[in-house]
Amino acid sequence: MVNNFSRSTSFNRRALNAESPRVLNVSSPKALNVLSAKPLCFTSSRVYHRLGWVSRLFPVLILIGALISFIILLHGGYIYVLPSLSQAFYGHGVLKFNDSSNVCDIFDGSWVIDDDYPFYNASDCPFAEQGFNCLGNGRKDRDYLKWRWKPKNCDIPRFNVHNVLEMLRDKRIVFVGDSMSRTQWESLICLLMTGVEDKKSVYEVNGNKITKRIRFLGVRFTSFNFTIEFFRSVFLVQHGWMPRHAPKRVRSTLKLDKLDDVSNEWINADVLIFNTGQWWVPGKLFETGCYFQVGNSVKLGMSIPAAFKMALGTWASWVENTINTNRTLVFFRTFEPSHWSEKSRRFCNVTQNPLLETEGRDRSIFSETIFEVIKNMTVPITVLQVTSMSAFRRDAHVGGWSDNPMVPDCSHWCLPGLPDIWNEIFVSYLLADYGLPAVNGKQ
Repeated sequence: MVNNFSRSTSFNRRALNAESPRVLNVSSPKALNVLSAKPLCFTSSRVYHRLGWVSRLFPVLILIGALISFIILLHGGYIYVLPSLSQAFYGHGVLKFNDSSNVCDIFDGSWVIDDDYPFYNASDCPFAEQGFNCLGNGRKDRDYLKWRWKPKNCDIPRFNVHNVLEMLRDKRIVFVGDSMSRTQWESLICLLMTGVEDKKSVYEVNGNKITKRIRFLGVRFTSFNFTIEFFRSVFLVQHGWMPRHAPKRVRSTLKLDKLDDVSNEWINADVLIFNTGQWWVPGKLFETGCYFQVGNSVKLGMSIPAAFKMALGTWASWVENTINTNRTLVFFRTFEPSHWSEKSRRFCNVTQNPLLETEGRDRSIFSETIFEVIKNMTVPITVLQVTSMSAFRRDAHVGGWSDNPMVPDCSHWCLPGLPDIWNEIFVSYLLADYGLPAVNGKQ
């Protein structure tokens, strides 16, 4: 998924190039002189003495060479065999290559039918909010639940809930972002709930009902001593009131040079996963009187793409200067495309099956900016590139099956559904690529 992408979504194996042996040109006179030798009868006793030492040392040299070869083979076996044994033991390997190229872009693939899906029923999960429970809200077709993402050259491992629960033991997982982040947060909790025998041992830490109105939500898995938390931060930077002497049209500002004031709560996490983008539109900004601010200056003429890039730069500096990436794994999930049939967002056509073409939704200025900023960072960040794979899934939106059917929704996603696939990929990286242990203890 390299500069600072030290944990990339693509896996490459380097080839070792052996230097070609030198060839002696025996046709030259100089070469013939080298190959010429004096008759044996002219060899002195000193030469015989040296030959005797060489003959005695020769078996020793053979033994040393064999020992070195054995060490090299052992080292190679450790590199290539041991990880396979480890994955077999835990029942989880992140990527299984299907061809000889041994190169896999996990986000380059297609959707295929898989009758093993879905893995849970949202009506049985107390942490899936009613607005995302499409089946519970009356959706009749179930085809949208049966699609699995299949990369071209590899396979994503099946979600093994018991392995994941053990891996997360004693951990703190923190999602930061908008309602799309909250949907993924709910999805992960519901997936993990299927492996917990005592459902009452899983609870929201403040006793809150899952709702978009609460800025912090945390669910604790008591039996495994870990929490999965969500912080609502739709812009990642601070949203403040109108500064003094600002024009009347300015009701509030985004302080592009200051990270959200709750960012101190994110620091001591084992895994951080960020997202933003859905609120960076005129309807959420300029039309509500929200403009951009840098220092004490209001930037009335700044465009949204420029402001978004500056805000991400502030986030990047915060991560580099604040987060100990030796302890905390940092992910950033790209923009999730909507499927409104017109820009006014009044017409939402949810299909029964995925689209055959992305209709241009596989590209996003927000996703491109995320890549541009992260590639210049000095610490490792993993980008979860869900934009293109989600662009096909017009069928997976909430549509008219929310808790308010009078308001169609072609932005958010049904649960179970597409966010479960995001989590399968996310968890696969945790299990294999980043080496989080499947037993107690932290890195």
